[in-house]
Amino acid sequence: MKQNAVLTVTQLNRYVKSLLEGDARLNCVYITGEISNFTDHYRSGHLYFSLKDETCAVKAVMFASAARRLRFAPENGMKVLVRGRVSAYEVSGQYQLYAEEMQPVGAGERAVALEQLKEKLRREGLFEQARKRALPQFPKRVGAITSATGAVIHDIQNVLTRRWPLAELVLLPVAVQGAQAVPQLVQALQTFNRKQCADVLIIGRGGGSAEDLWAFNEELVVRAVAASQIPIISAVGHETDVTLTDFAADLRAPTPSAAAELAVPDRAELMESLLQTAVQLRLGVEQRLNDERMQLDLLAQSLQEGLETPAQLCRQELSVLAGRLEDLSPLKVLKRGYSMVTDAGGGVLTNPHAVMVGEQVQVRMDKGTLFCTVDEKEDLHE
Repeated sequence: MKQNAVLTVTQLNRYVKSLLEGDARLNCVYITGEISNFTDHYRSGHLYFSLKDETCAVKAVMFASAARRLRFAPENGMKVLVRGRVSAYEVSGQYQLYAEEMQPVGAGERAVALEQLKEKLRREGLFEQARKRALPQFPKRVGAITSATGAVIHDIQNVLTRRWPLAELVLLPVAVQGAQAVPQLVQALQTFNRKQCADVLIIGRGGGSAEDLWAFNEELVVRAVAASQIPIISAVGHETDVTLTDFAADLRAPTPSAAAELAVPDRAELMESLLQTAVQLRLGVEQRLNDERMQLDLLAQSLQEGLETPAQLCRQELSVLAGRLEDLSPLKVLKRGYSMVTDAGGGVLTNPHAVMVGEQVQVRMDKGTLFCTVDEKEDLHE
């Protein structure tokens, strides 16, 4: 066997690596495939995974400097398009793909990132209905976090003036798109909560493209909305536009004008409600008085009936007793032709011995009295 120059393993691996890195075509390749064996080294920030299709697979690595630029979180089973270079790892002798960029296949990178962030925040409970606060019924101050220019702030002010002019509008102007939007939105939310200078907040902007509205999908803004101690109404774009702040806010409105209507009561409706309540109270009081009058009438009738029966019995008994007393009255005897003799003091005389000859006596008859002098007396028992 003819023997060429003998190479060490290191020399072989190094040579293969140089061949791969020397191939211009392999210095910038685009590979599409499905992620498998994904490993995220949290400390280093490096990502290790494989890309596979129906028959083959290739190992890949994305270093932390490139991984930090990703706007989504790679997952097993996700189809991606990767740009990178092919080289070999000298220690193991394996060739692999060194990924520099990655994006999902079939969906935009931002759309995937948005869904992943939404699911992450949902698992943390930031969108739970139980943590949402009720809006105050009669707010004195309505805070607005939006642009100082444009129609939004004017629409909000017009609605407040029409519906509830007692409410003061407090504006913290912010950029609603661009590089300064996220930090300014977060700062405005923190300022309102620190100063407690509003009873309810409206955060939002007018319509625009998905790119224009993206600041309201950023994690820092969504977390600041969820952390607010002041109830928040999210009103971003038009009715068909939905951002993550809509899920984190206490209430979502399709437009800023609708948010203002939700933030304050309508004085006209309130006055109508008060008038109806007053009428109901008056009718209720009148009905209650009528019911009480009827009850009193029934009680009075019952009391009268209860009193008349014993009184009638008493009158009947008194009449009987009066009749008996009348039957025993000496005056009734006088009507039958009898008379009654009394002395000067009015005492009834029944015995001749009780009076002396010459004394004055009175003879009481039915029709009158005789004043007599005793001339003589006679005792029937002698």
